[in-house]
Amino acid sequence: MIGILYFIVIVLANSVGAVSGMGGGVLIKPIFDLIGAHSVATISFYSATAVFTMSLVSTGRQLSSGRKLNWQIVSWVSVGAIIGGVLGNELFEWLLRLVQNESNVQLIQISLTIVTLLFAFFYTKYDWTNYRLNDVKSFFFCGLVLGCLASSLGIGGGPINVSLLMLLFSFPIKEATVYSICTIFFSQFSKLVTIAFTTGFGRYDLKMLGYIIPAAILGGVVGAKLSKVLSTEKVTVIFQLVILVVLAINLYNGYKCL
Repeated sequence: MIGILYFIVIVLANSVGAVSGMGGGVLIKPIFDLIGAHSVATISFYSATAVFTMSLVSTGRQLSSGRKLNWQIVSWVSVGAIIGGVLGNELFEWLLRLVQNESNVQLIQISLTIVTLLFAFFYTKYDWTNYRLNDVKSFFFCGLVLGCLASSLGIGGGPINVSLLMLLFSFPIKEATVYSICTIFFSQFSKLVTIAFTTGFGRYDLKMLGYIIPAAILGGVVGAKLSKVLSTEKVTVIFQLVILVVLAINLYNGYKCL
């Protein structure tokens, strides 16, 4: 029953995540927390796996459809995201050891996620000033920040990806979503590799991946198709609506942790 419920959540979340550039984890993580069937570490692993799979499928379909990317931006942001993903996973494991209380770790994750949600909402709502940075250091630093946040918060990428890419590089929202998904792919790849070589996968119920991976693939395919047909205005509306929904779920989860 839990597997089927996870399957439905991931298909819907990854479809929306691929369109909006959020990656799905920003929905998957709080909803799985709300369901409460697994530990914080296990939910973080499931979310990373689902988002990594979706980003792989979505990026592949975008490229096969003729989407042009600036590979200098992709490469340097991705290098930053890989390093940030490793650092973020180490930060998460350090918090688990330091706090030794999963509810408190979850509360920290929720609090930081809420901050990123509010920033992303107000940024897209009120059209704040954009910068036009165009140097390697900026690309790398952006990827480093995004990878660290994505990995440590267990949300894959979230709204901060799209907002920061728009803010620093003056991308239109639809272009920012494509680069966001690429960043998510590398940050989650580094997170999963780090888990493999540190704690290993033995503490997780890997049978659930039989539901999670097919759902993530389906969500990535659906999201990539929707991304091609939706206008910039509709993508912005979806982005803002998802932020409000996730904000409400996180506030409720945070209240339960108190």
